[in-house]
Amino acid sequence: MSKASDLVKRLLLGRALRSAQQHEQLLPKRIALPVFASDALSSVAYAPQEILITLGIAGLAAYTYTPWVAAAVVVILLTVVASYRQNVRAYTSGGGDFEVATVNLGSNWGVVVASALLVDYVLTVAVSVSSAVDNLGAFAGFVGEHKVASALVLVAILTVLNLRGLKESGIAFAIPTYLFMFGILSMLLWGFVRLALGADLKAPTAGLEVRGEQVGVGGIALAFLLMRAFASGCAALTGVEAISNGVPAFKKPKGQNAATTLLLLGVLAMTMFCGVTALAYLTDAKFADPTHGSRLVDPATGRDVSEQDPVVAQVAHTVFSNFTPMFGFVTLMTALILVLAANTAYNGFPVLGSVLAQNRYLPRQLHTRGDRLAFSNGIIILATMAGLLIYAYGADVSKLIQLYIVGVFVSFTVSQTGMVRHWNRLLRTETDPAARREMHRARAINAFGLFMTGTVLVIVLITKFTHGAYIVCIAMPVLFLLMKSIRRHYDRVAAELVPTGEDVALPARNHAIVLVSKIHKPTLRALAYARATRPSSLEAVTVAVDAEEARRLQDEWDVHDLPVPLKILDSPYREITRPVLDYVKSVRRRSPRDVVTVFIPEYVVGRWWEQLLHNQSALRLKGRLLFQPGVMVTSVPWQLHSSDRLKGRMEPPGPGAARRPPRVTDPEQDSVVGGGGIVSERD
Repeated sequence: MSKASDLVKRLLLGRALRSAQQHEQLLPKRIALPVFASDALSSVAYAPQEILITLGIAGLAAYTYTPWVAAAVVVILLTVVASYRQNVRAYTSGGGDFEVATVNLGSNWGVVVASALLVDYVLTVAVSVSSAVDNLGAFAGFVGEHKVASALVLVAILTVLNLRGLKESGIAFAIPTYLFMFGILSMLLWGFVRLALGADLKAPTAGLEVRGEQVGVGGIALAFLLMRAFASGCAALTGVEAISNGVPAFKKPKGQNAATTLLLLGVLAMTMFCGVTALAYLTDAKFADPTHGSRLVDPATGRDVSEQDPVVAQVAHTVFSNFTPMFGFVTLMTALILVLAANTAYNGFPVLGSVLAQNRYLPRQLHTRGDRLAFSNGIIILATMAGLLIYAYGADVSKLIQLYIVGVFVSFTVSQTGMVRHWNRLLRTETDPAARREMHRARAINAFGLFMTGTVLVIVLITKFTHGAYIVCIAMPVLFLLMKSIRRHYDRVAAELVPTGEDVALPARNHAIVLVSKIHKPTLRALAYARATRPSSLEAVTVAVDAEEARRLQDEWDVHDLPVPLKILDSPYREITRPVLDYVKSVRRRSPRDVVTVFIPEYVVGRWWEQLLHNQSALRLKGRLLFQPGVMVTSVPWQLHSSDRLKGRMEPPGPGAARRPPRVTDPEQDSVVGGGGIVSERD
């Protein structure tokens, strides 16, 4: 890497960190909460709104069901939080739902969960950033006019912040997240105080009518509509599972700190979701989306006014009608938290990708830490996939959100099934009465969580399948098959590389061949090095592309009296690579038990454009010879003067400065479980 590009990298990402500094990147609870909770808390900005959009399909009368739908969502939220508190205490390696499913249900179920979570993390970034652009567009018209470009810029900013390292990104996101909490909780407190004091609070849309496509529905149609509204409201649960994948990022005791953070997350998410929904209901706030079958109409004029502010902005405007600066603060923090919500995926996706790579389900590059001890490859892949989704769907939240939720509830359900199996296995061997009571309590919580999340999964699949969820139902099996194929490849290669007795036997002889184009210093160095290796036989080989040049080379060879015979290969079609390959193959056929070592002189250059002018024939030959069994290829470098400019350069730390600990095979499974996310002793 040149000095200029290295300087840019250091300015963007900061100085490289030593492997021994990994412990410095661990998070206390006060930083972990905003890092991992921003996704779940940001759902306040769109989950109540999604409920109103869906109920609006049946007209204004269906709004009376809003409190009941919200109450059902809260029950699921608290159930999932209680269930995952058991998960993070039992499994602290960072494998999360993948590890729970793999250890207790088998490797196939682990890959199912992993495929669901990977898809959902990508969607989290796409949906959160697109929603943030919608909210920011209310403040800056330029952002609204260039939604896709603005969303991609936000994704790039988030990527750079996370590449700088977990702790630095956590501190950067902690302040705005806490400001968002302060703004929403202040709005709720002041709103309910004003209502208690008798203030008549009415939202800006209170006087408008909601007109839906299915007014007057009842019976089965109404039940289906309520289930669909409930499924939309369950967007409030996205992000809860991220803590189970981020346990290694917590300070010790990791499991207990993660469980405490989960509890705080659950209480805050429940309070904010219930409060915003209640105030929206009490202030008669309305929200409609013509693309989903509902419109807002001014009854006095009959004019369509569906371009209304988001529900949170309406509630803030109503509550702080006597204090406009606070309204601006709440709406600005809401827009900002939607950007930060994507950070939950940036912390969950790379760690999960590392665990999957460690278990050979994804390329091993995802297991490698970068300069700042973050899983850089996973961060870059997440940003790329989310950016492609944003571009493909035009940063349209109403389209993207239909793909949401399915993946996370698949992982919820499978994970809770695995936890029930986990407690059953431990109860078979546990004899201490106090420990058994604790395990029975934990199993009951996970069993109830299994029932509830499984029910929600069925509802989500039924109500959202035709509205876009089918794409996720296709993407997950494709990703599942891809990961299984990668695992089979790694297993096949590992089996192929297992040593056998004949592998340690020395070859009978070593035939050395030095490739020659002309007599110059690189050629003489290659000949000298080949002679120093003491091969059984040694010869120089050149290709006679031009008969006259070959004759001059032979004469010059004789004049220098070189102690190595020169063999000239005929090439009637002026090829270089094929004659050399054919000759090497003929040597191998004569002596199959011997090895052939081919020495290739190469120039070492100091500028990128010089590489285009040199070594091209050598690279082609090397590439072809590497596929020949029993043939060893040795490059003999010759440093040109231009390479001197790089001799004193400080080399930046290479990839792999820190890795997760070595894999540990579970004796009861055909797979392996994740490590603890720390620096291994080898590093």
